[in-house]
Amino acid sequence: MKPELREAARALVLDPVDRVLLVRFELDGRSWWATPGGGLEPGETHEAALRRELGEEVGLEEAALGPCVWVREHTFPWADRVIRQRERIHLVRVEAALATATLLEEDDLRAEHITRRRWWTLDELLASSDVFAPRGLARALAALLRDGPPDRPIDVGV
Repeated sequence: MKPELREAARALVLDPVDRVLLVRFELDGRSWWATPGGGLEPGETHEAALRRELGEEVGLEEAALGPCVWVREHTFPWADRVIRQRERIHLVRVEAALATATLLEEDDLRAEHITRRRWWTLDELLASSDVFAPRGLARALAALLRDGPPDRPIDVGV
């Protein structure tokens, strides 16, 4: 099956103490944690898609979008399709209390295969045996926190 190209926008949401907000996906017996975001709809910009996804998945409707800090391309099975997804990941700084609601109902989130949302510290990421997307999330986050946003987006790999 030929992979279907999908452009996507994601957010590296950090609170004032540098915890990262992740969503947990479960599909076909697999589970992983990822940054909030998703695919662009026809005619939608990355920024518009990111605002929509942040509102739907974690209830952030008024977040100020920071720079695109990471990019990523990967191919994966999704339901009955194979997706080749190209992601642009923007830094978004928020107060933790802002990301407590969601526009989508719990049933709608489950239909998107999202089962949980959680704030993670860097130490928790480093100590966890859970699967993260990107796989090197903890290493990339540590570099970002140490060095600040890069001049150009960094490819964080699969």
